[in-house]
Amino acid sequence: MAETTEHAEATETAGAAGGAAEPGRTADGTGPGGPGEPGLGAAGSQLSTAPQEGAPLPGLGVTGWARWFWRQLTSMRVALLLLFLLSLGAIPGSLIPQTGVDPMKVEEFRAGNETLAPLYDKLGLFDVYSSVWFSAIYLLLFISLIGCIVPRTWQFAGQLRGRPPAGPSRLTRLPAHTTWRTSAEPDEVLGAAHRILRGRRFRARLAGDTAAAEKGYLREAGNLVFHVALIVMLIAFAAGSLFKAEGGKLVVKGDGFANTLPQYDDFRAASLYDTDDLDPFGFRLDDFEATFERSGPQKGTPRTFRADVSYWEGADGAERKRSIEVNHPLETGASKVYLIGYGYAPVVTVRDGQGDVAYQGPVPFLPQDNNNTSVGVIKVPDARDKDGKKTQLGFQGRFLPTFALDEVRGPHSTFPALDYPVLSINAFKGSLGLDSGIPQNVYQLDTRKMKQFTEDGDLFREFLRPGETVDLPGGEGSLTFDRVEQWASFQISSQPGKGWALAGATAALVGLAASLFVQRRRIWVRARPAADGTTVVEMAGLGRSESARLPEELADLAVALQDEAAPPLEEDGSPPEGGSAEGGAGRPGGGPSGPSGTSGTSGPSGPSGPSRPAGSSGAPGGPESAGAAAEETPAEGAAAPGTGPDGAVSTGTAPGETAPVDTAPVDTAPDGASAGSAAPSGSAAPTDSAEPADPADSAAPTDSAEPADPAGSARPADPAGPAEGARA
Repeated sequence: MAETTEHAEATETAGAAGGAAEPGRTADGTGPGGPGEPGLGAAGSQLSTAPQEGAPLPGLGVTGWARWFWRQLTSMRVALLLLFLLSLGAIPGSLIPQTGVDPMKVEEFRAGNETLAPLYDKLGLFDVYSSVWFSAIYLLLFISLIGCIVPRTWQFAGQLRGRPPAGPSRLTRLPAHTTWRTSAEPDEVLGAAHRILRGRRFRARLAGDTAAAEKGYLREAGNLVFHVALIVMLIAFAAGSLFKAEGGKLVVKGDGFANTLPQYDDFRAASLYDTDDLDPFGFRLDDFEATFERSGPQKGTPRTFRADVSYWEGADGAERKRSIEVNHPLETGASKVYLIGYGYAPVVTVRDGQGDVAYQGPVPFLPQDNNNTSVGVIKVPDARDKDGKKTQLGFQGRFLPTFALDEVRGPHSTFPALDYPVLSINAFKGSLGLDSGIPQNVYQLDTRKMKQFTEDGDLFREFLRPGETVDLPGGEGSLTFDRVEQWASFQISSQPGKGWALAGATAALVGLAASLFVQRRRIWVRARPAADGTTVVEMAGLGRSESARLPEELADLAVALQDEAAPPLEEDGSPPEGGSAEGGAGRPGGGPSGPSGTSGTSGPSGPSGPSRPAGSSGAPGGPESAGAAAEETPAEGAAAPGTGPDGAVSTGTAPGETAPVDTAPVDTAPDGASAGSAAPSGSAAPTDSAEPADPADSAAPTDSAEPADPAGSARPADPAGPAEGARA
């Protein structure tokens, strides 16, 4: 004792002085070999996971950094981030006018926002989809998807070539399982299970005493199809942006159009489009029909727009009739002709001061409101005055389909149809500016070098009805309003990749549905001979994702197998009457509990705990076997739950958990009865009570002194419903 005290004091003193610590360790707390496990010497430094201070970190190098960058780029997290950034980048392209869509609106935005316009130019917001930052996001997402799909495709191909894996040694440990005994041979049970599984489109194989099956490969296939479809859509959009071309053309009734570059009013082509690739076709506008709501709160609302055309393909193609409506374009070759607008074109005849016709024909006027109040100009570059000198005339006009006049609004239209058409004109004389070589808008009149006609000191202005003529002041000529024609505007577009984009979008929806609603699952059926000459059948299922349908499917398969080849045994060990009766022993769907050794409806309990009391079962299932003792100890590894009254396989655990019981295949007692099961018919099982069994009914007495049913049969269920132990 004194030596021990002295040793303790010495150790305490050494510790206070910062000396040696416990035996086998150095002063710094490490083993004699350096940092590492205590007392292990040099080996301790190799086993230790503690970081060493001052130890240099290994460099990744160029290859290491490239591999790290590639793994990050092809990860799901980065792919989702890039997809989100692409969606955000498309927002300004929808809210801000784009140069490739409407240059006029872009110019108007620049004029009205002198502060924001330069900033938008630097960020490329007027041409979002061709900007550097949008293209970078686009390409990175494209590469990320490819890097994700390729390895997963090879992995999935390997899974398709493989075979369903063999089952685990203890099927009763799986979340969904059931078991019963049958008089059928194991080979017969396995053969029937294999046929049933193959008949339900499982990939099945026999491996020893187990039939293994797997189903639901469409889940991963749908996932791959979804990602491949995204790539197809990206390629289609890129092709459409690089090779597209579109232009507009206004055609007056009776006129035509040929698909050549000079015929377009405006034309826009992508960087890789070749104008020599224009499809050779043309069409003529034969008629145009527009109808409007005549009364009610929607008066004036358009009802129908239809352009009747005659079109031809190639220089010598035969003419064919076709009607073009909104969202119903004319398709010819790789081009589509869309109807996008309509209006009115007054037909006028202008005579100069010599009485000669200087201009004659329809003049398209552009609508300004819902009632088709339209404005336009008439330019007459080749006219002569009354003295025979060359001059130019110009007219500004306002066309009113249904004329009305009041003090507040002045002349205006009250309805879009031609109910009371009136043409209002102002006349000018001078230079139109056409000889300057600067392009002009055909719908605008440059009056800087022109002088407006006056009459009696007032500006010249006249209102004309169809068929009326007005003379210009000073004998400078006249203008006749002949009639009104209609015009229609068309958009001719060629955008490759639209079909691929549609196919990709459809495939993406199908693949997404398959990946969300198809479940990957595996089923195992095991049949082993028992010591009493019967066959123990175990069936279990496992899903790759949580689903309530797996227990139901397993129960359905168990019922089908029992009906075909493996009917459960009755309490006395004999087959049920008529093969496999509905609600048979151990059978999913309820009914009496299994015969000796059957655990189809027993609940999970501890390795040595007591079974459920009489009148209830361990889990949702049928009532307990008659003659079962209220306080009996099941064998270690008592089987997990079977099925409930609704036919679903009982899991005995919360969703996502495995059964906590270390269960094992059913073992048989020397007398042929499984431990913890009901005694065979005609015999009495020993209980805690010293009172012998009544020889009249040969049933085992219980602790509650409640006699069991005669002949060891199961108690009948409550007439009002299933037994309490069978209620879910």
